[in-house]
Amino acid sequence: MARVVLQLRCCPAAQPGLVDKYEAVIGIETHVQLNTRTKAFCSCPSEFGAEPNTNVCPVCLGHPGTLPVLNAEMVRKAVLAGLALNARVALRSKFDRKQYFYPDLPKGYQISQYDVPLCEGGWVEVVVPDTATSGTGEVRRLGITRAHIEEDAGKLVHAGAASLSGSNYSLVDYNRAGVPLLEIVSEPDMRTGAEAAAYGAELRRIMRFLDVSDGNMAEGSMRCDVNISVRPRGQAAFGTKVEIKNMNSFSAMQRAIEFEIARQVELLEEGRGGDIVQETRLWDEGRQCTYSMRKKEGLADYRYFPEPDLPPVLLSQEQVDGLQASMPELPAAVRARYAALGLSQYDVLVLADELAPAANWVMGDVMAAAKELAGGFDALPMAPAALAEMIALIEDGTISGKIGKQVLPALLAGEGGAGGGSVRALVESKGLIQISDPAALAAIVDAVLEANPKQLQQYREGKTKLQGFFVGAVMKESKGRANPAELNRILMERLNAPPS
Repeated sequence: MARVVLQLRCCPAAQPGLVDKYEAVIGIETHVQLNTRTKAFCSCPSEFGAEPNTNVCPVCLGHPGTLPVLNAEMVRKAVLAGLALNARVALRSKFDRKQYFYPDLPKGYQISQYDVPLCEGGWVEVVVPDTATSGTGEVRRLGITRAHIEEDAGKLVHAGAASLSGSNYSLVDYNRAGVPLLEIVSEPDMRTGAEAAAYGAELRRIMRFLDVSDGNMAEGSMRCDVNISVRPRGQAAFGTKVEIKNMNSFSAMQRAIEFEIARQVELLEEGRGGDIVQETRLWDEGRQCTYSMRKKEGLADYRYFPEPDLPPVLLSQEQVDGLQASMPELPAAVRARYAALGLSQYDVLVLADELAPAANWVMGDVMAAAKELAGGFDALPMAPAALAEMIALIEDGTISGKIGKQVLPALLAGEGGAGGGSVRALVESKGLIQISDPAALAAIVDAVLEANPKQLQQYREGKTKLQGFFVGAVMKESKGRANPAELNRILMERLNAPPS
């Protein structure tokens, strides 16, 4: 077991002049849960939110004498994703065993792909958002190294703290073990946090347009591990790579990268480059800094060898061509089509981003408001870009849909300007930013449970319908700002914990 190291010293942001002396090199490993009905190698349901350890069987738990059977839908969706990433789809690929011993991996190994993956090469084009609002956003082509299929691990749940450190005990939920994953590994082509966030958002956009994944980061359907190193500008050799694991929003990913770049630059400037070590770090949202989790494993630690229980994955060119022909219009094509109509780049990005959410808001609340005005839509003071920014804040987890309902009347009245950060400023001024920090939510949940001992006792005696009572009480205590997915996770962990 790797040694756990906690290091919470937060360095100040590096001066812009110092950052300009150095260049960051950033690559991202993105784990996308494929939305198949069943798991990768067994018939257990692949779903989020079930009671812990109910969607399990001897196969996904790795019991002796069991054999995996490949889910064909997993392969089909992975090929679609690979084609959308402009990758080369291998007509013959194979599975490998990746050995590591963590409690969330019941078999003691993961079925993955190593030297012969399903997809290799490829690229995506992104528009870096921090320049897009001016209408002159830079389009960047970012390379894809590979995309391979594998099974997910289970999920550790820590009681008394948001992470292993400081927790009273840890439980494991194996429902996620065996869920189909597509791991997409980028080339180290990104240089800023904004580029990395744009890349992650474009990947999620593509997966959603293809309907191969819902890309819900709050539920873990899409998770990003970011690798960052820093080197003096003009130097060809890479610096020491540091990994930041499990980013749960693109805005948090951008902030984590910017902090990590500044941290490494500061150490280099102080002559302490040796303190930058190959390790895994985590992002502390409350403190706005990264901290050390463990030393990073190397390839030798995983001891890959060919999976003996599964044959190679064999595809025909006709199958691949058929999937290529069945693909829907992708985000880049939608953007090109709208741009050809003469729309500004900002409007193009809005329209080609999250089509279904935007349509729901326009056809629902916005249309209802427009009907109250003599001039209809044309009489609405709200700028379209303000609505787009509000939807983006919901999508990245900054606010919830419920908070969006609270904010919308102000936008319809003309507040929030024309987007470009104005809506975020409005939300912040009203104190409506969603609470997603696990530690802050855990404190609210604990306070509610302590204030309602009778209901807690009744729940633990079998009156489980009281879960709704506790959800309502926590939402009331947080003034409706609690992240629903994270709240539900922490609440269920506390409700089902053994009495102390």
